[in-house]
Amino acid sequence: MDSPKRPINAHKAYHAHVYFDANTLDTAKHLYEKTQNTFSLKLGRIHERPVGPHTMWSYQVLFFDTDFDGFIPWLDEHRETLDVLVHASTGDDLADHTLYAYWLGNAVELDLRGF
Repeated sequence: MDSPKRPINAHKAYHAHVYFDANTLDTAKHLYEKTQNTFSLKLGRIHERPVGPHTMWSYQVLFFDTDFDGFIPWLDEHRETLDVLVHASTGDDLADHTLYAYWLGNAVELDLRGF
């Protein structure tokens, strides 16, 4: 199996979706707080259920190309065992979650039927 694509700074805007489950909830909450205290980025709610195309519990972080070079290496270093989808935010949801989808850790299956 191919390795998932690593994030690249090739778009204007991005979402990062941090995935977790009941066993890693505390790790995810800790990362959420560290992100909030380290960066001036917009963080979404912590969802303890699958939402939209995300088949695991998650929360999102919205950021821009100007944040990418500082945020993505930091996120990769601090995510511990959590998997993270980083995707472009172009307005084309299907392309954003497929062609422009990048991963820190392992790829998580998405439910793309809604697109």
